[in-house]
Formats: sequence, structure tokens, C-alpha cells
Amino acid sequence: MRKVLLIAASALTLAAQSAGAQSPREDSFEQIQKGRYLATLGDCSACHTAPGGKPFAGGVTLKTPFGDLVGANITPDPDTGIGRMTPEEFQKVMSEGEGRGGYHLYGAMPYTAYTKVTKEDNEAIFAYLQSLEPVHNKVETNLLPFPFNVRASLSVWNAMNFDKGVYKPDASKSEEWNRGAYIVQGLAHCGTCHTPKNMLGGDNGGEFLKGGVLDNWYAPDITADNHKGIGSWSEDDIVAYLKTGANRFDIASGPMAEEVEKSSQHWTDADLKAVANYLKDTDAKSAAVPQPIPATDGRMVAGAAIYADRCSACHTPNGAGIPKLFPQLAKAPLVNGDDATNLIRAVLAGSQSGGTHAAPTGPSMPSFAWNLSDKDIANVVTYVRNDWGNAAPAVSESDVAKLRESLQE
Repeated sequence: MRKVLLIAASALTLAAQSAGAQSPREDSFEQIQKGRYLATLGDCSACHTAPGGKPFAGGVTLKTPFGDLVGANITPDPDTGIGRMTPEEFQKVMSEGEGRGGYHLYGAMPYTAYTKVTKEDNEAIFAYLQSLEPVHNKVETNLLPFPFNVRASLSVWNAMNFDKGVYKPDASKSEEWNRGAYIVQGLAHCGTCHTPKNMLGGDNGGEFLKGGVLDNWYAPDITADNHKGIGSWSEDDIVAYLKTGANRFDIASGPMAEEVEKSSQHWTDADLKAVANYLKDTDAKSAAVPQPIPATDGRMVAGAAIYADRCSACHTPNGAGIPKLFPQLAKAPLVNGDDATNLIRAVLAGSQSGGTHAAPTGPSMPSFAWNLSDKDIANVVTYVRNDWGNAAPAVSESDVAKLRESLQE
């Protein structure tokens, strides 16, 4: 009789397990795989995986105008990670910028964008993070000096710079456009780098995706502006850039190369196309195109000579570049932008593009800091920004000197 009861109990247990397997669970394979993709879409590893460190164990230093912040450990370690966090607490992190225990997070954690992410997607991301290997790695995230290290002031910051709320689809637009908007405005948090900031570090109203400076890099205008933005790029050009790190106009370098390597090259084709569709339909209103500096200007004459000697072999005499090898300079959005930081930096420090599955070997540019003076660099960059159909403000010797000093710190 006892044997019969044990067999019956085992049968009931197996039946219960079978029934449970038919119902979606927060730790199901499908849920975790969905979360893995969404975490990649959001490029979470960029801030939470230190070079040479364990995945998502934190330790990445984030330079801000107010001081340093460090990416947190988001592995499921119970003491130094998020092992004790509940799904509800994770939802508050993402949608409200509120950490476990009720404290406010700094805007370097882009909850101002993540607030647009649906609860269902956040649940999937949380399930994925909880499936990771726990890593015991204590991280001191707040390295800001006084008074910026006082979190109480963040309630005021939020009141001025944070609009809470999940993304609401635009019924007048296509499903693809809305998917692109959801990604760009939400998980991909493109505006965190590509939108100019106010004096408090919040986004400038009405300037979404029109370019911003971050840690001595310039994230260019990616609106449909034909002169300073990507209006001349086709949807296929945008997809190629995000998928391979290069297109017929440009090659990703610096932080954008890292984003392509770790994130966008892994996006589905449908999501890449949706983002391209949305970006091509962004606000393209801009000021009138400026008049180029005359070729007879002394700075242009000097810059033309330097370009012919140091730059034309790769970028070609007419600035056309070599597609997918050396960036085009003629009529290039980055060249025509209001801020020349990236161009100056490329000449000073050189440049290295990223490697992707589609293009594993990225081209590079050598540094000219050792044999070009600040005045030389100012002249050649000014020349590049005002020839071949380009038109942009001149670069001063002091602009170069300031960036040179910053890069040496």
C-alpha cells in the first residue's frame, strides 16, 4: 500500500510540474532570452561591465561635468548586486529612477529614457539579470564631490528634467515607426548622448537628438537635418552603420564604435529598420546653412597645404574618402556640425573604428599631436569644415590647446 501511495504521489508531482511548464514563468527560457536581447538593445554592458571584468559586475567610471559616477553591480549577488531586489523594485529603478530603499538615482543612469519602457519588457530584463552568474564585487557608485553627492537635491532635478511615463504610440504613424521611436526614445536611450544638455545636466527642451558633448566627445546631430544631421543618409545607410559600424558616409569610432560592437550589431533587422524609419522622420528644422569661409582666407590656405600633405592620401584630395575604409569628409554631417570636438580629437589622438561580425577589422588613423601644432590643427580642421560643399564655424588655436590639455590629463 505504501508503494502504491508513493507511485501516486510521484505521478501527481510530475503532473503538477508538467502543468507548470505550460504556463509562462518569469524565469522561463523564453523570458530570459527576451531579456537578454532587450539588455543588449539597451547596451547595459557599456556602463555595467568594466574592461576585463565579469559581465555586469559594475566598475565602469562615468565622467560627468559634476564629477565621477561608477556603474553598479547588477549581477544577482545578494550582498553587492541586485540579488535581493524584487521585480517591483527593479521597475521603480527603470521607470522612476528610484533605487532599492527609496533613494534617487543620478541621471547618468538613463531612467529619463527607460521610463518609456513597458513593464513587460522590464520584467524580462530583470529575469535575465537574475539568471546571470552572481559576482561579489562591491562598487562605490557615487564619487561626486560635495554638494553634488547629496542625493536630496535630485528630487528638484527630477521636477525640472524628468517626465515620467511609458511610451505612448502615435496612432498617426506606422507600427514600424512607433517601434523605432520606442527603441530610440526608450531602451537605446539615444538622447542621453545625442541631445544637448542644460546647465543642470538635463536635456535641452526641443533639441532632442541635435547633438551633445560628453567626456571630450561630440555625439553628433542625428535628426533628418540635411546639413548637420543625417538627412542625406538613406534608411539603408543608417541600418548599415548600426549593423557594421560603417556606411558610404561614415565610420563609427570612439563611444559609438563601442555601442555598435556591444549593442546595435546584435539588433534584429526589423529593429534596425524601425530605428532608421523613425530617425528619417525626426524634426529637421534648423537655422540657415552658413556661408563657407573663403578659400583665400589665410587659415584656409594654410589648412589646404596641411591637408594635401597629411590627409589627402587616405581621405582623397576631394574629401570623398574610401567607402567603409576612410570616412568621407565632403558634405559630412559630423564635419558640418556646430562642434568640432571629434575632428580635433581625431587629429590629436588618432582614431580606431570598432570591429563587428560583418566587418571584423576596423581601420585606424594615426595621431598627429606629435608633429602638428595647435595652430596647424586649427587650420586644417577649419579647411576641412569649409571645402567641398561644407560650411561650418572656424576652429581656433585655443580650441585645440584646450582639448589637447584635457586629453593629457
